Amino acid sequence: MEEKRPSFQPLAITLTVVAAVLRLIPHPPNFAPVGSVALFGGARLRGWQAFVVPVLAMLITDPILSRMAGFPAYSWTSLVIYSCFMINVALGRAFLRRSSNPGRIAAVALAGSLQFYLITNFFVWLGDASLYARTASGLIDCYIAALPFLGRTVLGDLFYSAALFGAYALLSRHAVRGNGRTAAA
Repeated sequence: MEEKRPSFQPLAITLTVVAAVLRLIPHPPNFAPVGSVALFGGARLRGWQAFVVPVLAMLITDPILSRMAGFPAYSWTSLVIYSCFMINVALGRAFLRRSSNPGRIAAVALAGSLQFYLITNFFVWLGDASLYARTASGLIDCYIAALPFLGRTVLGDLFYSAALFGAYALLSRHAVRGNGRTAAA
């Protein structure tokens, strides 16, 4: 008789939501769990949930953060930012679905940080000619000015990826052991 594997979807959804809510706790700029939430969601959530849960978490927390900071909740850049997080979901689905290897998780988290930096800053350069000249030199200036944010994004993505994937591995392993003891009793 084939043994049914336990489903850890409720655990994965819970960890994703908890990490997204952590955005509301004061933190250095760009040291946030959102990139990792998208990466983790892509790796551990099934089907549509992998895309919807991280975006829903953003849609709920963005207005709260914006109100706290005194900015409008959504702007034209929101679409770019959300698209970058969907790329993180795709990275998680493509490279981490069947992996718990810390080196691989770190490498994919780094790739997610880099794509976010490159894409969002390209649109910053493209979208506001008063900040940077629309030349190759202006684009380079934009990327250089954003380097401190890249550093914090990388650190945040590595930290929160380690926390999410580590907590998931630990808690799911504990649940399997707990189920084994219950079944044997």
